[in-house]
Amino acid sequence: MAASVTGAAPAPQASPTPLDRVVPAPASADPGGSPYRITRGTHIRVDGSREARDVGEYLARILRPSTGYRLPVTAQGAGGIRLRLAEGPFGAEGYRLDSGRGGVTITAARPAGLFHGVQTLRQLLPAAVEKDSVQPGPWLVAGGTLEDTPRYGWRGAMLDVSRHFFTVDQVKRYIDQLALYKINKLHLHLSDDQGWRIAVDSWPRLATYGGSTEVGGGPGGYYTKADYREIVRYAASRYLEVVPEIDMPGHTNAALASYADLNCNGVAPPLYTGTEVGFSSLCVGKEITYDFVDDVIRELAALTPGRYLHIGGDEAHSTSHEDYVRFMDRVQPIVAKYGKTVVGWHQLTGAAPAKGALAQYWGLDGTSAEEKARVAEAARNGTGVILSPADRVYLDMKYTKETPLGLSWAGYVEVKRSYDWDPGAYLPGVPGGAVRGVEAPMWSETLENSGHIEFMAFPRLPGVAELGWSPAGSHDWERYKVRLAAQAERWNALGIEWYRSPQVPWGAAGL
Repeated sequence: MAASVTGAAPAPQASPTPLDRVVPAPASADPGGSPYRITRGTHIRVDGSREARDVGEYLARILRPSTGYRLPVTAQGAGGIRLRLAEGPFGAEGYRLDSGRGGVTITAARPAGLFHGVQTLRQLLPAAVEKDSVQPGPWLVAGGTLEDTPRYGWRGAMLDVSRHFFTVDQVKRYIDQLALYKINKLHLHLSDDQGWRIAVDSWPRLATYGGSTEVGGGPGGYYTKADYREIVRYAASRYLEVVPEIDMPGHTNAALASYADLNCNGVAPPLYTGTEVGFSSLCVGKEITYDFVDDVIRELAALTPGRYLHIGGDEAHSTSHEDYVRFMDRVQPIVAKYGKTVVGWHQLTGAAPAKGALAQYWGLDGTSAEEKARVAEAARNGTGVILSPADRVYLDMKYTKETPLGLSWAGYVEVKRSYDWDPGAYLPGVPGGAVRGVEAPMWSETLENSGHIEFMAFPRLPGVAELGWSPAGSHDWERYKVRLAAQAERWNALGIEWYRSPQVPWGAAGL
């Protein structure tokens, strides 16, 4: 799908990457002065905090293989690359990057800001810095000052590990790719009709039986609690918060097949390996259903340090409206009991969203005015909104009818369409302050490996990240596509599979 680039290696970069060439676009960039050059004598200087040292070591691990330099991480000395925690107008994730002949300093109020600043520094260096063997350089960082804070606090990506199972290492690979573009939420879709992917001690057959298959009948798989903790730990080291999802009351065939008592008729259906939706439902009238939900949420909440737990709620076509409302009225307090905030797909607004709940909108431009109005009413009443319109940011949608992977029920979503909309003004009647951010879901009916994930994510994912991070006033497709094209050489260096959209002037990197 994405042929590797062949031919002669590009000539060493003679001039540094401009400060405003970064994706997502920074809030402000003021170029000027001499560039800084990373050399054999460069140190990475950090203050005394463990978090700053961890970010410094992360940066060193990126730079050492390609530069061949030692780049010691130290609290001593002057010059070099400095990571500095200090109070300032940065918020929880913002930073300032100052570069000149004497060194580069990244200043932030919180460690997440330092980490995001390091992603910017990576992009200001030649793409060859991402390679795992020594490259010729030179390693120049343009002079000037860049100041940056995110537009939204929720900049997410969802990975469906239920339709097809992805290993811990495959999830980690995607986390690293998300981190490069300052994504800060990893939403894991852990259960569906085709597979249950998280071990639950009190209901062990969910994983061992319900996780034993996937779309097409493959072997499936599941995460042990240790596996899940490792994903959470690794995501946290890249400043991503894991948001686990147990989809209910629909999308539950894997659970229903595992335990007959969860079915209204007491009969377990067979495991399911197809791709239809809307046919399954937990038995809303049975008390065992709520014992099950309580146990699953209790165990998952204990594994999850983040604030949020996603309870799904979409496409519950086999649940009556009355039962749906009744179910959500019972389940949302369970989430609160275990210290988490409810997130649900926007159908949750057809019930009574709990105080503080977030609704994730996945409708289309053409979704009915009535449905959009219901979301808007909930937003005006205090429900936060995460925007994931399927015909804009569902990364599993085909680019064109020729795309070998993905689905097309929401239409074809080329790069420009994915980027060219404003989350703050997308849903009529939703107050700007109710929009928490954006999230790019990746459903996996047709995706079986990391190359498939990457081909569908790149080049659309960086645009979604920019919608979540960059000021609304910086949004401009004509300028963005040039900055996006400059990312391709970096993807090649990282070994990322990607789609050569004809809408983007890729140049030599797209050959």
